[in-house]
Amino acid sequence: MISFFQNLYQTILKNDPAIHSKWEVVLYPFFKVYICYKIGHFFYRHHFYFLARFFSEFGKRRTGIEIHPGATIGKNFFIDHGVGVVIGETAVIMDNVTLYHGVTLGGTGKEKRKRHPTIENGVMIGAGATILGNIRIGENAKIGASSIVLKDVPKNKTIVGIYK
Repeated sequence: MISFFQNLYQTILKNDPAIHSKWEVVLYPFFKVYICYKIGHFFYRHHFYFLARFFSEFGKRRTGIEIHPGATIGKNFFIDHGVGVVIGETAVIMDNVTLYHGVTLGGTGKEKRKRHPTIENGVMIGAGATILGNIRIGENAKIGASSIVLKDVPKNKTIVGIYK
């Protein structure tokens, strides 16, 4: 458990140059919502769906960041600022991914099982970007601010605007 907090602390310090002391980290919205997500995700995996949603809703109301407890999130994930971020139930986020405020990883309403995007290692998604459906964002891709992405993005690509 201590290593979880140390890793979260180090990830936030590494990614946000605006933090001037180690104590600021506990005030950071991402710190709060990520702890709620981890607790909710534990309950979700054990089929205690009400408790899972309770922690998810608690985190959302405290921070403005909505992470469904069913989402799968890898190591060194980071959300900068965060307000308005939405991550759907079947989203998969791999390691070293950064999201900025207003990002949506949502569904189109057409899929039945896997409905949300898979974000591979090292991806950066800019503020206000919307990524919809069961698509894959390739390793080290960059999605520009306010972009709309509706189809797979190859690795190492930079996408801006509407990509369908």
